[in-house]
Amino acid sequence: MTQQHGNQRPASGGPRPTASQRMKGSDAAAPMLTREEDTRWATLSHFGAVAGCLPALVIYFVYRDRGPFTAQESKEALNFTLPLTVVMLVFYGLAFIPAIAAVAGLGGVFVWAFMAISGLIGGTECNKGRPYRYPFNLRLIQ
Repeated sequence: MTQQHGNQRPASGGPRPTASQRMKGSDAAAPMLTREEDTRWATLSHFGAVAGCLPALVIYFVYRDRGPFTAQESKEALNFTLPLTVVMLVFYGLAFIPAIAAVAGLGGVFVWAFMAISGLIGGTECNKGRPYRYPFNLRLIQ
């Protein structure tokens, strides 16, 4: 019998996989979404517009390789909400300037309301299994 020490190879003879190799292996093993799950995550990416671009961003990065409908719709939702979230945050930042606080605050509220209502419309269409395209979208992420 041989004893193993900390810096020797395991008895199987092969080197241990590195952390990045283990991560790649776990990503490849992620199961594909069912049609219902694919539609659900795609719908949630649009409904997430109520909270800005963060929900669509998370859904896009987590589920884009697991469901084609989710990849398509979360990218569409992200392309729509990302610029509007930036504009909304700029308005809210400008609201700290006393001379323009009221106008900037209202501007931020109107941008948020437009984004939220558009996201709810997109999510409703997506929940029916139909792809949704926002009429005004920059499509920054290809």
